Amino acid sequence: MYRSSCSIFLLLFSALIPALAEASALNSLKHFIQETRTVRANFSQTLYDKNTRNIQESKGTMQFERPEKFRWTYEKPYEQLIVGDGTQVWFYDPDLNQVTIRQFNIAIGSSPAALLAGSSTIEDNFILTELGLQNEMEWLEAIPKSKESIFEFIQMGFSVDGTLKIMALRDNFGQTTILSFSDLDKNPELSNELFKFTPPASADVISE
Repeated sequence: MYRSSCSIFLLLFSALIPALAEASALNSLKHFIQETRTVRANFSQTLYDKNTRNIQESKGTMQFERPEKFRWTYEKPYEQLIVGDGTQVWFYDPDLNQVTIRQFNIAIGSSPAALLAGSSTIEDNFILTELGLQNEMEWLEAIPKSKESIFEFIQMGFSVDGTLKIMALRDNFGQTTILSFSDLDKNPELSNELFKFTPPASADVISE
């Protein structure tokens, strides 16, 4: 099995509870989606268990192109590649030489990728609530409407200029993942090849 702790779309988030205050995170999210066709950024990811113990730290890069194309590359401590083309999602673990293929709508659904790269209206998949201003960031909480979602909520922190800085998620097992983005580049030119994937000939391929 691929490392579930590294699968950003299926296992994420954290119990951040910012103080309530007048905020505009919802506007920041909507503007981000409306004005951003492509994104390229670096990320760092920290996974906590239900007792808030740090159990894994990861780093990598991500790109997405709206609608519904993305590439998520983990570089440290373990390599893993996640690619979505709008029809399928490939999870490739080089160490295990294993590829897991899932249908896009099943793998993504009401996940963080649906917020960032999805084509549907945000409110179709999430209940959105302003959480206020904390540490010079506006916070928003998104609770999936689907009862089949494997996480409880997503929280997103935006800087005062509307740049996405942090995503945090808590899954149904009580684990929390915090993602911090850096060097976020809006609307860069991205090659279509980034969103294509062909499993290596020797890889063990699992279709779900």
